[in-house]
Amino acid sequence: MTKKLAPLSLAMVALLAGCSMIPAYERPAAPVPTGYTAASTQPGAPLPSWRSYFSELRLQQLIEIALDHNRDLRIASLNVEQARAQFQVRRAAQYPAVGLAANASRAPASGSGDLTNSFSVGLAVTAWELDFFGRVASLKEQALAQYLASEEGRNAAQVSLISAVANAWLTLLADEQLLELSRRTLTTREESVRLTKLRLDSGAASELDYRQAESLTQAARATLAQQQRQRALDENALALLLGQPLPEDIRASLTRSDLRAAPSMQTVPTGLPSDLLAQRPDIRQAEQQLVAANANIGAARAAFFPRIALTAQAGTASGELSGLFKNGSWGFTLAPSLLLPLFDAGANQANLDSAQVGRKLAVAQYEKAIQTAFREVSDALASQSTLTEQLDAQTKQAEAEAIRLNLADLRYKNGVASYLDLLDAQRSLFSTQQGVVQVRLGQLQNQVTLFKALGGGWDAETGQASKAP
Repeated sequence: MTKKLAPLSLAMVALLAGCSMIPAYERPAAPVPTGYTAASTQPGAPLPSWRSYFSELRLQQLIEIALDHNRDLRIASLNVEQARAQFQVRRAAQYPAVGLAANASRAPASGSGDLTNSFSVGLAVTAWELDFFGRVASLKEQALAQYLASEEGRNAAQVSLISAVANAWLTLLADEQLLELSRRTLTTREESVRLTKLRLDSGAASELDYRQAESLTQAARATLAQQQRQRALDENALALLLGQPLPEDIRASLTRSDLRAAPSMQTVPTGLPSDLLAQRPDIRQAEQQLVAANANIGAARAAFFPRIALTAQAGTASGELSGLFKNGSWGFTLAPSLLLPLFDAGANQANLDSAQVGRKLAVAQYEKAIQTAFREVSDALASQSTLTEQLDAQTKQAEAEAIRLNLADLRYKNGVASYLDLLDAQRSLFSTQQGVVQVRLGQLQNQVTLFKALGGGWDAETGQASKAP
């Protein structure tokens, strides 16, 4: 029996290597300019890993905690496992599933009407589709591309998570600096109220001066309360990213830290816009989704052709249960079936139309991913130099406002200027100092954004999507 089946098996293998209905895949041209307007378009060096880019040890510790405990990243990883299992299901459909089959029947014999028994035991292959037109292979290719897309999605989620943790950490440092500034300002204004009250009691100041000083003090107290609330909210946001509360040692160290102590990040190579196709996981994810949509067209095309399935059994059969496994009871059966679609009310054509539209959608999403990436890089590059200039100007303005406050205080004490001039100088200095902190925060977060926009934030050795076997 084995010798008889060998030629048939070889013929099946040859037929299974038949035609494929999947359209030839061509990567769409990148719909972006050849260079960034705010940077040179030279091939860029490899991006540094996040561990070398974010050099502060506390931030590295927080990122590692987030990578281990963040629930969104965990969901993305589980989606990868699910997609891999679905691919394995599709791949298994290309091979026959062999099982142990046992059958027993009792039916009238032809002509005599006597009841006859039939028993059989053996190995069986049930409804194995012979993939002459590539329908099963197309579905496998689609599942493979979806699996790879899910891996790229996990890498993209890791990029977003790392940048979000870095931005949240920088925001907390800015909150601490703003709180320190507000506390110092409130102390100064409370002292100003005390001195103004003494001058009022001695007749050297008016009731208006005292009320103005008191109003400015209450405004500082309100600002301090608002910043305390914002700091608590920002810590909660960071805890959500971490997937657990902020470690106590890091929380305790925050009171002695601010943005002035935050190390600057290294310069990242911008490279050519085409580098984004290899560096950005979200773009590679969109391309794999395009590959999956392309393979789906092959499956939809193959549905127009006959579907051939094979059911086979090899084992022992007998009219009596006691006759099983005796000499001469061995045999096999082959039962191929063919289904040729003739009328389906347009279902196959509608499936093909849907698959073709799905590919067009995937192309548009791929192109949109490239355009979004290009814009993010261009925005970060455009902000890079202007934020540096803005921070320099804001710092010099704060220095000038500090000198102005000292002069206004001297003029008021000598009776040359009104108390309103002194209060205006105090308000202006406080506002300018807050602006310095905000611009510095924006500058550091822009460096995080540029690193993310260029595709940094995932380990090219351990995070790269691996090819499924």
